Amino acid sequence: MDEVLIIGAGPAGLTCALQLKRYGIAARIVEKARPGGLLWNANLVENYPGFPSGISGVDLVQLFLQQVERLSIEIQPETVLNLCWQSGLFQVQTDLDQYSARIVVIASGTKARRLPQNLVPSALDQQVFYEVLPLLDRRVADKTIAIIGAGDAAFDYALNLAKHNQVIILNRTQRLKCLPLLWKRASQNPKIEVHPNTQLLQLNQEMDGRIALKCQQDNQTFDMNVDYLIAAIGRQPTLDFLDAQALEQTDHLQQQGRLYLIGDVKNEIYRQTAIAAGDGLLAAMKIYQTLKEQ
Repeated sequence: MDEVLIIGAGPAGLTCALQLKRYGIAARIVEKARPGGLLWNANLVENYPGFPSGISGVDLVQLFLQQVERLSIEIQPETVLNLCWQSGLFQVQTDLDQYSARIVVIASGTKARRLPQNLVPSALDQQVFYEVLPLLDRRVADKTIAIIGAGDAAFDYALNLAKHNQVIILNRTQRLKCLPLLWKRASQNPKIEVHPNTQLLQLNQEMDGRIALKCQQDNQTFDMNVDYLIAAIGRQPTLDFLDAQALEQTDHLQQQGRLYLIGDVKNEIYRQTAIAAGDGLLAAMKIYQTLKEQ
């Protein structure tokens, strides 16, 4: 049985594990993807203390992981399939094993809202994405990439990709939701076009393998061809592994100090690395006090 089990190894989960380690409390961390969470997608993090000129998300993740490695904190690459509460303990089923834990910290982050299934032909599965990381991993260059969205993520993705590509941002309204600073940078970048009041109507694959987009702007339809498409249309908490009973008792378990939700999984629009790290630190301190009192 584990004293503490942490689901997710983004900034919140890692910070929680680091602080627990300082208290001498062992925690099992399970992470379904690569540790670091959405930081891998971040072009530039400018509001994390200690980096006067900002730091890329990738570089910040590497620093986190160096610290984790120095403290010999192990991250297990497993996907949590089910989390339930039985007889005073959490039972955690992953794709590889099963665990019991007295305390569970959910730092599972968010998942992208997806385009309607009938809008994306299966032939385009390898060209339509919901985060920028797959394109960065492929080192895509000299391509035309469309991004649907008008928030910070859409514009941050655009600025990152525009280093080596042409980028077209499609915003279904006139209103921009991104930081004014990101809009200013994008508007000054000749490789980025922004189309307001533009709605995506249809996607098809061309004979040459590119994506044919049919769009509507101010009641006029037009077509464009791109190599890739990213939909940055919002995110929602990743909590689908919670069984019905655990979900029903979430508030009660949190009040008892047995369950903690930290970071992006609970912060709605306030998804920032510094906030997530603070959540992780606070949770670890509360866990320490709870165990100390017991």
